[in-house]
Amino acid sequence: MKKLSAFLLASVLFGAIPGTAAASSSPWADVQGGAVRLVTSGKPDTEGTLRAALQIDLKPGWKTYWRDPGDTGVPPAISVTGASLADVAYPVPRRFSEEGTVWNGYEAPVSFAIQLKMPAGKAEEIGAHVFLGICQTICIPLQADLKLDPAADPANPEDAAIVEQAFGAVPGPAQSGFQLTGAEKAGEALTVTAELPQRGEAAELFLAAPEGYSFGPPKRLADKEG
Repeated sequence: MKKLSAFLLASVLFGAIPGTAAASSSPWADVQGGAVRLVTSGKPDTEGTLRAALQIDLKPGWKTYWRDPGDTGVPPAISVTGASLADVAYPVPRRFSEEGTVWNGYEAPVSFAIQLKMPAGKAEEIGAHVFLGICQTICIPLQADLKLDPAADPANPEDAAIVEQAFGAVPGPAQSGFQLTGAEKAGEALTVTAELPQRGEAAELFLAAPEGYSFGPPKRLADKEG
């Protein structure tokens, strides 16, 4: 395990502050290399949880980072007002190896699955501040302020499909035949044992470290009966 070094190769911040929210999804915030918006769907459940999706539209040739970017990069940062951020879940990333560095992220449009905890009573306008790194030959920090009204159009079928797709792309829970069965730390190495449904030649392991640290790429040691 090693200290995470975060590098920004371009120092210009791009932002978007849309006007008053009038829909249950925010307007797109456009920047060089892509765009971002927040989409909500339906009404809060009995516990006040509202499902949402952070859509990141990447132009061809551009990439963005997973929650643990790896050797270099910036992890996504999301904060909200008018609600509390209960959870952010990510699709499985890809591991990139470029110019001697290894990092984790996405090279196509992607959505993060978000759960918001709404305040008691009438739903209020939600504001979201988003900070992402998007990269081509250089990396450009994307900073956007988004606004929406989750009660404006909760039955919108397009929004519902976007949110459902975001949650459907999140890795499923561990289960018998496909799960981690052990982890042991020795010095700066962490040895993880996993049970796979097949021999798993194509299996990948991604670990998210505490803030300020990052794991290096895993090395496969052995494969015994799955």
